Formats: sequence, C-alpha cells, structure tokens
Amino acid sequence: MSLNATANTPEPAVPEFKTTLGHPRPLWMLFMTEFWERFAFYGIRWALVLYIVSQFYNGDAGGEAAASRTYGAYLALVYAAAIFGGYIADRVLGYQRSILTGAVIMAAGLFMISLPNHQVFELGLATIIVGNGLFKPNISTMVGKLYRLDDPRRDSGFTIFYMGINIGAMIAPVLTEYLARKVFGTSAMPSYKVVFIASGVGMLISLVWFYIGRKGLQGIGAPPVGAEGYGRIVMVAVGSLVAIPVAFFLLSTGATALAWILLVLFIALAVLLLVEGIRNGKVARDRVIAMLIIFAFNVMFWMFFEQAGSSFTFLADNIVNRNLGGWEFPTAWFQSVNSVAIITLAPIIAWIWVAMGRANPSIPRKFGLGLLFNGAAFALLMFALSQLVVDGKIPFWTLFMVYVIQSIGELCLSPIGLSMVTKLAPVRLVGFGMGGWFLSTGIGNNLSGIFAGVVSGEGGMTVESALKGYTFGFWALIGSGVILFLLAPLINKLMHGVK
Repeated sequence: MSLNATANTPEPAVPEFKTTLGHPRPLWMLFMTEFWERFAFYGIRWALVLYIVSQFYNGDAGGEAAASRTYGAYLALVYAAAIFGGYIADRVLGYQRSILTGAVIMAAGLFMISLPNHQVFELGLATIIVGNGLFKPNISTMVGKLYRLDDPRRDSGFTIFYMGINIGAMIAPVLTEYLARKVFGTSAMPSYKVVFIASGVGMLISLVWFYIGRKGLQGIGAPPVGAEGYGRIVMVAVGSLVAIPVAFFLLSTGATALAWILLVLFIALAVLLLVEGIRNGKVARDRVIAMLIIFAFNVMFWMFFEQAGSSFTFLADNIVNRNLGGWEFPTAWFQSVNSVAIITLAPIIAWIWVAMGRANPSIPRKFGLGLLFNGAAFALLMFALSQLVVDGKIPFWTLFMVYVIQSIGELCLSPIGLSMVTKLAPVRLVGFGMGGWFLSTGIGNNLSGIFAGVVSGEGGMTVESALKGYTFGFWALIGSGVILFLLAPLINKLMHGVK
C-alpha cells in the first residue's frame, strides 16, 4: 500500500443494537462482567502488602519496602500481560473466548494465593497475571466495538463502563475487610485467606455472567473465521500453563530488573505499531506516534497514582489518625474512597465534556489535567506532613481528600485513554494497541513499587521519609503536566482530527 494511502481502513460494520438508557444493551452486560472482575481484583488490593509483611516478614516494618516492590511488580506484570492477551484475541482466539479463558485462569490464581506458602503465593500471583492479561484488554476493546468511530456516545459509553469498574472496586474492600476482621478474624489478626477466597468467588461470577450474556453481542468478538473449533482454545490453555512459570520468574527477578524488561517490551510494541501504521499510510503513522507520546505520560501518572495500594496503605496504617470520635476508620476502606469519588464524579465530568461543546479540551490536554490534579494531591500530602503532624499523625481528612483529588485526575485521563486507543490504533491491531495502553500503565505501576520502597526506607515509613518522597512526586507530576500542555498542539496535529 502506498504511503499516501489513507489510514482509514474500512471499519467493521456495527450491529444495530437495541438501546437501554441511550446505549447499546451489550454495554450493560459488559458493565456487570467488569464489575465482578474488578470486585475480584480490588478485593485483594488492600490486603496484599499488609499480608506480605504479616505473613512473610512476621509483621516487621522492615518488610514494607519489599512488599511494595512485590506489589508494584505484580501490577506491572498484570498490565504487561495485556499485550499478549490483546494479540491473542486479535489473531488467535477472538475476544469472547479470550475473556472466558482469562476468567478461568484468574479465578484459579485467586484461590491459590489463599494458601500461606510464599512460593505458592507468588505462583498464584503469576497465575492471576496470565489470566488478567487475557481478560482485561479484551473486554475494554469490546466496549469500543459496540460503537462506530464517529458515534458521539462513544466517550460517554466508556465513562459508564468505567463506573462499572469502580462500583466493583468500591464494594470489594468494604466486604472483604468485614469478612477478614469481623466474621472470620479480628482487628489484630485479620483472616486474609478469606479476602482471597471471596475475590475468587467474585471472579467465578464474572465468568458465568459473561458466558450467559455473550449471545447479545451478535457476533462481536467471536472467533476469527476458520477458528471456530476448540483446537485454539486448547493451544492457548497450554500456552498459559507455560506462561505462568515465566510470570513467576519475572515476579521474582526484582522490580529494578523488571523495569528494564518492560522497557524493552514497550520499545518492541512501539515498533510493531509504527510498522502497521506506516503500512496504512501517513495518517495512521502519525496517529500511532501521537498515541505513543501519550503512553509515555501515562507512565508518569500511574507511577504516583498507584501509591494507593502500597505506600498510601502504610501511610494510612501508621501515620494517619483514623480515630473518628471513638471509631477507627479501617485502613482497607481508603481503597473505596477513590471508587466512591469516581462513581459520584464520573457523570458530572462526562456532562462537562459534552456541555463544553467546541471548548471541550483535546485528548492531550485532558491527560495534562490528569497529571496536574495528581500533583495537587501530592501538594496536599506535602502540606499535611510538614504542617499538620500531631503526635506523629496527620489528620484523617487529608488522606481522604488525596484520594478524591486523584480521582478527578483519573477521570480526566483513564476513561479517555481507553477510548483514545480505539480511535488511534491501527484497525487490525486495536487489541494490541490496548495492550500497549496497559503496558504503559504497568511500567508506571512497577515504578510505583520502586518509589514506594524508597518512601518506606529500610526500617518502615516515617513522617520524614514520606514528606521527602511525596515532595518529589509533586514536582514530577506538575512538571509532566506542564510539558504535556505545551506539547498539546503538536499532538493534536498528529491525531488528524480525532477528538
């Protein structure tokens, strides 16, 4: 194909779906499937670093840094695996079967981590990584396939889908914390095993929900022509069994070594996407370049946003005054603040984008706003840790508001990012492009674990170590946001009219 050819490979026909609340009905099925998968994923989030320190370091605060690095590496590999999951869905299995296969593998991993053995625990994390790689990028891609590229409901649909993610993430910490501390354990000795089992059950519900509801998709995400048999499912299942030990090895290599491995993967992915873009012409090439630039800033956002599951957890447990009139706010419940804020603010933000009309900020400027709001959250932490410390504790409201402010930044960036990939990625490799989005998120998550380890230091988090680390986070985020605003006109030009 000539380099002068247009990037606009004819887009696949979209079925005429019946609508509910103005959106295609399958959106709501995908909404609930993702709800239960996120319930499973976030159900274990609050407990992981606390469990690692308690179970494998005998409660010694010196284990905080190692726990944070493990957590960051685990999240990084979860998102990096999305590259391969997206490719398998695009070229081998189809989106529906990839989602079902991934759900089965994820459920197995969640039940495995309930066993109190360090190697089995990490093998269980590796199993979750492989399963999530098959599940996560492909269900997001399928949301995009419900709409034409020029459908004005598209961004709104992704925002609704994002609310499903956050409703599951909101309920999970509250329910699993209640089971762990009140039903099967105590505040002093929570039963973390129950947290992991409950999350496994949630994953099984997600599997059944999608299996039953997929008929409504009218063929969207079905296996490629000629691949309708079960041979490829067996092939992917065997490949997954091989991939689990590989993920286990990468998890145990350490966060620093993993950072270099992920960088190599990102470069390889960027080259493949660029080659495909060049094949489709100048417009497609430029759009891929724009997408890759935004991926780089996405790394910075998640490096600091994902302190929520690592250093912010230790901050909440040790340095935040959680006593509210004689009742102690559970550490786990901080994980739900972000989700409550998303659910509350998502419709408002979605309405604002529509109401602004022609003044609606471009994609890169929305990303810039995300970085700046994230930086504002770290500014509040800097203020609290330098001005509001009483008896070694900072006020409850400060960390609570940090989560709220970060959530505004997330709404400016994350749902817009999912939609952006489906618009800018080459048509034949949309799933692969979505994998690239999650890989950039994964790189940020791995760096978040390394950064959280520095914040905690060798002997556990202190007010001084937290203030030093979070001050660095503030300047890094504000600087990145300003740079992205300055680059926005160039990136918009490369996007060739995509809004």
